[in-house]
Amino acid sequence: MKTKPAPDYDIAAQMAQLAADGIIGLKGAFSLAWADDMHEDMMTAFWSAIQRPGGAVSRGPRRWYVEIHPQAFRGFVDLITHPWVVDVCTNVLGSDYQIVEIGLDVPFQGAKYQPWHRDFPSPVETYRDRQITSLAFNLTGVDVTEDMGPFEVAPGTQYDDGREWKHEMFPAKALWGRFQERATRKYPQRGDVSCRSALTVHRGTEHQSPIARPVMVLGVDRPGAGHAELHDMMVTRDWYDALPEIGKKHLVSRVVDELVPITQKHDIEGLVMGADPS
Repeated sequence: MKTKPAPDYDIAAQMAQLAADGIIGLKGAFSLAWADDMHEDMMTAFWSAIQRPGGAVSRGPRRWYVEIHPQAFRGFVDLITHPWVVDVCTNVLGSDYQIVEIGLDVPFQGAKYQPWHRDFPSPVETYRDRQITSLAFNLTGVDVTEDMGPFEVAPGTQYDDGREWKHEMFPAKALWGRFQERATRKYPQRGDVSCRSALTVHRGTEHQSPIARPVMVLGVDRPGAGHAELHDMMVTRDWYDALPEIGKKHLVSRVVDELVPITQKHDIEGLVMGADPS
């Protein structure tokens, strides 16, 4: 295993920050060697997926999303058993949280600004009751620099109602000023992990570097959140049987005799075209 002991963290303080900002992070959760293996696995999966129909979906010009099989990522078990990941999931989503997605987002040189958006419509539990029912963990495959189209987030927007937005996900351009006033760019380094509410308003920015910026995405739900149906995770019986009990408890996946290529389901229509930064 190429992980390293997690730095000390105050889970109560992290929960308070997540409630306030909709995003938190842990520096140096994994070793550089582990992150480099993850990078290799992501790019292998991408180049395989992009060659078959439905293997990758556009998230804007020169930007794609690819869902992968858990066992195609050598570090999957390390990730889902990391103490910080387990603590965050348990404290936010409860002891029966569900791992429903593993995939990667890859922008290349020429990727444009995305429109401000969230990943799916807000449930009443969030916009009315201020409860977070789903989380997205992100891990970068490269050390992010300014020219790599860094992720931009508008802290504190996870509780926005959004029912009047296009598809309940895309605020009208006339409303962008509020998000741009709050906008914070993130420059994670290899080995770092972040966690956000999938409803915190965010966007990818213009990617000018010749170096691609693959990002691993782990999606986790509170039971009943309903996002497992957007994905089709599958694992082989021998791989499933070798999982630690915590993996068997939380992973929502079909157990199959043989893996078949994944056809992507979570196509976010509003991200297919790029947006200007104004």
